[in-house]
Amino acid sequence: MLEHTKKPPTDNVVLSFTGPAAMKEEAVKRLVALGFSVREDADSIPWREAFPFKDQELPGVFLSGARYREGLTQEALSKAAGIPRRHISEMENGKRPIGKQNARRLGEALNVDPKRFLTA
Repeated sequence: MLEHTKKPPTDNVVLSFTGPAAMKEEAVKRLVALGFSVREDADSIPWREAFPFKDQELPGVFLSGARYREGLTQEALSKAAGIPRRHISEMENGKRPIGKQNARRLGEALNVDPKRFLTA
């Protein structure tokens, strides 16, 4: 008979913050006062190492992920956003820039901020 897998403890949470280095000491003091403990997590790696995409690839990766999250096919997203399916495929594969107008349409169809589809 198979054994049940252990569930991780749910009474603790692990938080991660990004902010000004000058405020780190104050932030740590405040969190410790609230009952948190400081842990240098050696298992943590920068997200760029975990997801080694180039900057120009990120909008297409985000588009593909947002479409997957909503459970839409390229054809269904095409109809919802009024953009040809072929163009959506090309955007997801980094062969076509998304552009502001398409970003607005995609953002509305996928319930996300359109800025996420635009390169920095």
